[in-house]
Amino acid sequence: MAAELPSSSLSGVKHIVLVLSGKGGVGKSSVTTELALTLAEHGKRVGVLDIDLTGPSIPRMFGLEDAMVHQASNGWVPVYTDETKRLAVMSLGFLLPNKDDAVIWRGPKKTAMIKQFLEDVAWGELDYLLIDTPPGTSDEHISVAENLRNYKPDGAVIVTTPQAVALSDVRKELNFCGKVGIPIIGVVENMSGFICPHCTECTDLFSKGGGEAMAKEFNVAFLGRVPIDPGLTTLIEAEGGTFSSRFTQSALYPVFQEVTAKVVEKCGDTF
Repeated sequence: MAAELPSSSLSGVKHIVLVLSGKGGVGKSSVTTELALTLAEHGKRVGVLDIDLTGPSIPRMFGLEDAMVHQASNGWVPVYTDETKRLAVMSLGFLLPNKDDAVIWRGPKKTAMIKQFLEDVAWGELDYLLIDTPPGTSDEHISVAENLRNYKPDGAVIVTTPQAVALSDVRKELNFCGKVGIPIIGVVENMSGFICPHCTECTDLFSKGGGEAMAKEFNVAFLGRVPIDPGLTTLIEAEGGTFSSRFTQSALYPVFQEVTAKVVEKCGDTF
């Protein structure tokens, strides 16, 4: 357990949860963001580590694009979303001179960066560390699995969309987790329906139920369906304040309360 490794920056973290997807574009980072905000809203101390090195979108999701991280004697100090310091964020996006810079790195440099992120961020005491990973099963995933092995992460939340092409890739992700010893917390079926911004009725744009059927196939928990909500983009892009302060106004907040409650229960915690 983490308590056996007191010199690590992860020693004060109670629960480690990875957020994975088999392919890009399924809303993995938005699910990570909404899980983090829901946990924080319920009084949990949360850290979000963005290791999607070539496409770090977490700073934008939290409205923190202009923030900077600072070096302290005990490591990098993450960026906090507000003065309560209940929610901390770390991303390569904070270290780039220009937010539009392309990250063109070979595998070994990515591996070294991930190792540094996992060892040298001064998180302090956290109830949950959510790790937003790149899509697929790449060097980055292997590096995370190897570096977290001694900390016994609680498991992975797998994000998919209902379409067959996404489900096919997620099956590979589930098999990857089995091979590297990462438990599966459950599956989230994202973009499952569309919430009309005028009447709030939910309509199926794509197919429905594929994520739940796949969860049954692999004998893992189904955490819930998350519809597309155009109002969410409005809340993220709105001027004044931050998305963190506006999230509870979203139609998705009740949905994520249910999803998050299941994740917390799987981690052996109370919500």
